[in-house]
Amino acid sequence: MKKIIRLTTVATFAACSMTAMTAIAEDIKIAIAGPATGDVAQYGDMQFMGAKMAVEQINKAGGVDGKMLKAEIFDDACEPKQANLVANKIVNEGYKFVVGHLCSGATQPASTIYEDEGIVMITPASTSPEISDRGYTMIFRTIGLDSDQGPTAATYIADKVKPKAVAVIHDKQQYGEGIATSVRDSLKEKGVKVVMFEGINKGDKDFSSLISKMQKEKVDFVYYGGYHPELGLLLRQSAEKNFKAQYMGPEGVGNKDISTIAGDASEGLLVTLPPAFDKREENKDLVKAFEAKKEDASGAFVLTSYAAVKVIADAIEGADSTDTSKVAKYIHNNSFQTPMGEIAFNEKGDIANFKFEVYNWHKDGTKTAAE
Repeated sequence: MKKIIRLTTVATFAACSMTAMTAIAEDIKIAIAGPATGDVAQYGDMQFMGAKMAVEQINKAGGVDGKMLKAEIFDDACEPKQANLVANKIVNEGYKFVVGHLCSGATQPASTIYEDEGIVMITPASTSPEISDRGYTMIFRTIGLDSDQGPTAATYIADKVKPKAVAVIHDKQQYGEGIATSVRDSLKEKGVKVVMFEGINKGDKDFSSLISKMQKEKVDFVYYGGYHPELGLLLRQSAEKNFKAQYMGPEGVGNKDISTIAGDASEGLLVTLPPAFDKREENKDLVKAFEAKKEDASGAFVLTSYAAVKVIADAIEGADSTDTSKVAKYIHNNSFQTPMGEIAFNEKGDIANFKFEVYNWHKDGTKTAAE
């Protein structure tokens, strides 16, 4: 009798174990790839925050066809070499879906691996047109392109600021130089005088010679392509040297840390950013959900990351499959309701009609729409 009971117990345990294993196997794994470390980890925080909230809320609502989303963060430090390592790890660990990467320089090489391996990737932050100019079918993004952002900045500069002499500076990286080139070319088309187009090195700390050169050229407007650490120092040192040119930068500088670095010198900085999706009336409850966690939904990449997860989940459900070729096809051929509003993708995987907006940045780390 004891033997029978023991066998029954073992059989029951085995059945429960198999059920648990089946449940685990049915999880839909999503890799969240971006900078958890490094100079721009603050942007990674935005990405991870938005993606994790989407996973949490989708699972709370029952998941995707009853299956739960399971997300894991992979740190690429926004470095191309590390992004390659991360991408290969994601492939080896059997992930079929990726939200990321964040920096264009990291996204470009990683996306090639994903395309080759049949993995669906949606970047919520990379703006370089080169990423989607290669004819890939598995790669998407929930943000606009530098070819949109550059002309937006140039139009504002030409029509509103009307400077006499412009310096366009960049950090020699794919993202920074790309957006700077777009702004320079757009300004020239509008007849605005660009007297300097120069690169600095990522990580530079002393900009005294660059500032002296801009003073000599009588520059009254500076456009900077790159991220906030270098621009923050450039702003602060410009103020210290009484160089009073107006500065402007892309979404890569729109981070509260720029105010920490530059202090009062960050007041009045012009920044192009995605629209303030957190201010949309239909996102009121979602913003409250972030606030309940003491999180800020206003970061440039928070709700674009949420949207990336939402698109993946909705496409899996719509395609009735986790087969990535079917999911990618569904993404290409359908529109999606997200915190960004209704979005659809063109043949390149880019959002149709994405519009950047111009903001005034303030020394307390807040922003207001520029007039």
